Amino acid sequence: METSEEPGKAYNTLMAFGPDGARLAFYRNSHLFEAQGFGESTFIKPGPSTSPVMFESGGVSYGLMTCYDLRFPELARQLAGAGAQVLLVCSSWVPGDHKTEQWLALNAARAIENSVYVAGVCQAPPVSVGRSILVDPMGVIETDLGLEPGVRAVDISLEAVARVREAFPVFRQRRLL
Repeated sequence: METSEEPGKAYNTLMAFGPDGARLAFYRNSHLFEAQGFGESTFIKPGPSTSPVMFESGGVSYGLMTCYDLRFPELARQLAGAGAQVLLVCSSWVPGDHKTEQWLALNAARAIENSVYVAGVCQAPPVSVGRSILVDPMGVIETDLGLEPGVRAVDISLEAVARVREAFPVFRQRRLL
């Protein structure tokens, strides 16, 4: 949470830092969770910009998304269209009917639709559905840390991104904008 200029409301902000501790990028959530009787707008202010936020590190282009953004494929498409090869999605999905399944499916859908990797992180129960995953550009969950805290080194293959984008040239074939 980041302080906003509006009293009683904060921004839901995702920040990326480099190995040296320098801030590489930050993204303020665009889509607030106003569903299932929950009103996030009572204490969260949406980010003032809907522009995609990206950064590069280690030769890989990353795009930032948070939480409810997963239900809006347009942001993922904008990020991928701007060159993102990996989407970083930080969430806090509150528990509910089918929420874990939806979170997993939406991370996979964003990967498949955009031929990108999706690294999804969600806080642990009872606050939210809890999980950390890496989905490859074909929608396969390559790493799933489950509910236990942990860290696992993973390989991101830019060749896989390029291969999938060549096999499924959705950006060249898209007719609806």
